[in-house]
Amino acid sequence: MTSDNPSLRPWRDIERRQSRQIMVGDVAVGGNAPISVQTMTNTPTSDIKGTVDQIRRCEEAGVDIIRVSCPDEDSTAALKQIVRASRVPIVADIHFHYKRGIEAAEAGAACLRINPGNIGSEKRVKEVVDAAKSNGCAIRIGVNAGSLEKGLLEKYGEPCPEALVESALDHIKLLQDQDFHEYKVAVKASDLFLAVAAYSQLADVVDCPLHLGITEAGGLIGGTVKSAIGMGNLLWSGIGDTIRVSLSAEPEEEVRVGYEMLKALGLRTRGVRVVSCPSCARQGFDVIRTVQTLEERLQHINTPLSLSVLGCVVNGPGEARETDIGLTGGGNGKHMIFLSGVTDHHVQDDDMIEHIVGLVEKKAAEIEAGTSESMDVKHGI
Repeated sequence: MTSDNPSLRPWRDIERRQSRQIMVGDVAVGGNAPISVQTMTNTPTSDIKGTVDQIRRCEEAGVDIIRVSCPDEDSTAALKQIVRASRVPIVADIHFHYKRGIEAAEAGAACLRINPGNIGSEKRVKEVVDAAKSNGCAIRIGVNAGSLEKGLLEKYGEPCPEALVESALDHIKLLQDQDFHEYKVAVKASDLFLAVAAYSQLADVVDCPLHLGITEAGGLIGGTVKSAIGMGNLLWSGIGDTIRVSLSAEPEEEVRVGYEMLKALGLRTRGVRVVSCPSCARQGFDVIRTVQTLEERLQHINTPLSLSVLGCVVNGPGEARETDIGLTGGGNGKHMIFLSGVTDHHVQDDDMIEHIVGLVEKKAAEIEAGTSESMDVKHGI
């Protein structure tokens, strides 16, 4: 079985841009830290239970950092309880009112999403930065093509990569003037060409971590494709330290898509990587429905492992040799099961789903036990 580790395959190597590292709560962003996956709640923040319930679903999907909008005092008042209940760091989304930023920092937010130039005078910027320093907050500068400063639009005539980068550099300067360096930057656009060009230019002139996103990407299918093309292009080039896939879908779906993107590029491994065929008249079982059911049933598996689901023997055995567990369709409702690339036994249609789920759970437990044993040996336990 071929290793999933891209470092053992030089032709798959991605050399990540070297950025300095900051901390968002207990999550390292930048440097050699894993690329973190983010999403954003869409419940009213004042609805503490609803917001925490949504955060919990995102945590189960594997989110590393989650953003919560704080447009008013009711939201920042609720934030303290939300932060306390969350298992992952909370980013408070602040737009124009500097007092919300101060309140969010004091409520325990790990990061403030704010554009320093949008919150008023130098004095107000200093007050927010002081609150961030006092409370151990990072700051995410969030430049967006849809809300560029009027002066930059007049200068460039329209949103363009140069305008987004100049806006980012202007905001960075405001923080650096206050001797604040715990920041990351995003230069998002819904036009993926514009976003990719802006991020590429910015990556050449700053050393801070970059937060990737194609904003207002669309629904689950269209937005996934658009984000994968734009963000995938950047990630493949080594650009990006933390990501958010912006979809008109539930936040946990953004997390799952984000992980699938990183898994496809060998940048993160979490959960089951499914290799499956599109199905044809040769299929020995209903591949489409089987894959859908298995993906739903296996969402609780966090351990990295691979599963191939192929409908017939044309490509099935070859793909199965490359995965931890393989299912290849056979005749008369009797299908081949491969374990670690070797044909092991057969399974009937009626038992297939439960059998595969059981095999995956067993393999995950074995991997986890092996990892734990290796750590014990390493630490002399």
